[in-house]
Amino acid sequence: MWVINKLKEDQERRKEVEKTFMSGEKFLYLGEWYPLEVHESDQKSCPLELSFGNFVLNKYYIGQARDLFIEWYKREAKEKIDGRVRYYSDRLQLIPNGTRITSAKSRWGSCSRDNRLSFSWRIIMAPLKIMDYILVHELVHIKEKNHSRNFWAALEKIFPDYKTCRIWLRENGHRLCV
Repeated sequence: MWVINKLKEDQERRKEVEKTFMSGEKFLYLGEWYPLEVHESDQKSCPLELSFGNFVLNKYYIGQARDLFIEWYKREAKEKIDGRVRYYSDRLQLIPNGTRITSAKSRWGSCSRDNRLSFSWRIIMAPLKIMDYILVHELVHIKEKNHSRNFWAALEKIFPDYKTCRIWLRENGHRLCV
């Protein structure tokens, strides 16, 4: 019975966040909701942009809206994540062998055996504090490859509020989608 209830909850959560790409619908970026405006424009106009507090979608590209949002989020994620990983890795002296952006749905980030970091583009929708927690979590894996007591102790020294971030992800992670 518990499993059936959890599956129903998951279905309801997904319905809650299914996008229709209509004007007024809101999209997350760095923890803030931005309304979408669908504008009549010609084919040469920018398909999608964040401008003056609104996502603006060229109506000509409405059939590609989901893909356009994903590409936009991926570009933003690459830029922001690379910069923040550099900041934290320099500060913590935990240097990765590169970062990449993935389309993972069930993992926010990972650290390979050879210290390559991977992050889901979806984390660009989370508040900056949550994104930073995910980045630091993976950087700590450079030093501690598992989730042992040593790992959590090292993470807590660097990010004392990590438990709050984990709870936020558990409660809100389903919203980080297009």
